Amino acid sequence: MDDEYAEFDDDDDDYDEIIIMENTTHCPECDDKTGHAILRERKVGKGTDFLLKCDECDKVHSVQVREPKAIEISFVLSEGADSRVAKIEIDEDETIWVGDVFEHDEAHWEINRLESRDGRSKTNLIVGQIARANAVRSDQVLVRLTLTKIHVSKSDSITVPRDTEFKAGSIMEHWDQRWRIRAIHTGTGRTMTGRVLAHDIKRIYLHEPPRVSDDAPHTPRERRQAWKEGRLGDNPNPIIPDAEKSGKSKSKRPGRRQKKARN
Repeated sequence: MDDEYAEFDDDDDDYDEIIIMENTTHCPECDDKTGHAILRERKVGKGTDFLLKCDECDKVHSVQVREPKAIEISFVLSEGADSRVAKIEIDEDETIWVGDVFEHDEAHWEINRLESRDGRSKTNLIVGQIARANAVRSDQVLVRLTLTKIHVSKSDSITVPRDTEFKAGSIMEHWDQRWRIRAIHTGTGRTMTGRVLAHDIKRIYLHEPPRVSDDAPHTPRERRQAWKEGRLGDNPNPIIPDAEKSGKSKSKRPGRRQKKARN
């Protein structure tokens, strides 16, 4: 039985209404997952028996909640050319997927094969149906890159520690060149401003940063001259960056003193 359940219209990215229901479970009368009031609760071993009343139809029914039993699964753990078998306990009702990462013996491992009891390879299985699983050491993860230079894009990849952090908008080096991280794609979408750990990244999009000309103006005087020559485009009233503004105003040149009349 779930503690809460959120309903929303996923046709709109901006959800106007979110309904939170407490103590949700399946109602046999409504044939749906609904909120319930707990009328009675009784501990039975490591589990609990509930007497519930549906918030929608007022149907009273009982629900038994039992702690799932742990099952030992044989994992073939591979690290480079070395492999070993380890027995790992997992709850029998849990679903395991190829690509899942777990911790064991102070290391991270990624599942790359699941074998059912009939000897078939599956992409996902309930733990009770698994005969054997293979996993590889995954402290290092592969991060895929898309590098765009002008209008040409190329793909590449890098291997980094799984906890390496990448920040969208920052500069990184690759192929002995500097690249700006334009966006980071995760499993749920893209970010153009946030920080993401390597093991959560699906792809990083890199763009060549704009080049700064060697003869770029560095002072207000050089900038004004560059505007006159048209080297900075058409902008008759350029705004001087704060970094170029002088902290103190220049004193005016004193006027010429008048000579005292001689007697």
